[in-house]
Amino acid sequence: MGADVVCELARRHGADALKPMRGQRARVEEVRIGGRRVALAVPTTYMNESGNALGPLVRRFGIEDPAAVVVVHDELDLPPGGLQVKSGGGLAGHNGLRSIEAHLHTNAFLRVRVGIGKPRGAPGADHVLNRPSRSDRALLDAAIERAADAVEVIVTEGPSAAMNRFNAKVSED
Repeated sequence: MGADVVCELARRHGADALKPMRGQRARVEEVRIGGRRVALAVPTTYMNESGNALGPLVRRFGIEDPAAVVVVHDELDLPPGGLQVKSGGGLAGHNGLRSIEAHLHTNAFLRVRVGIGKPRGAPGADHVLNRPSRSDRALLDAAIERAADAVEVIVTEGPSAAMNRFNAKVSED
């Protein structure tokens, strides 16, 4: 889900495609969102090793404040298509977040959580890797658009504005 959202942001802001960056473990593109320079990145590592990609990118782009890092990821604890913007917090068994926290030495980064729902009778890893049902796919496609909107609001108006606008929709659904 995170890669789909990042690619949607790249498309919206005039980047043809994210390109491999020399010496990095990610495909990257710089864009402007609301006049601010933003590095969009999709790790080329396994999800469980996302920190191996993000840590070096944070250093390369001189990001000192972990709250300037926005991680978009799938979330089993939200229903399919659900969306939540969050600052810091627990890992909820998400190994990609665990890797990022280990490499950044903090959990104070921002998260845009995109719900994929809990599996019925199957391990979470299998659920994440399987194709969604047709009805879930429609919800997830809409969530990709809303998640890209949320990242844009984080960049232009700040995390609090994004939380107020998008987290309220979780309880309204």
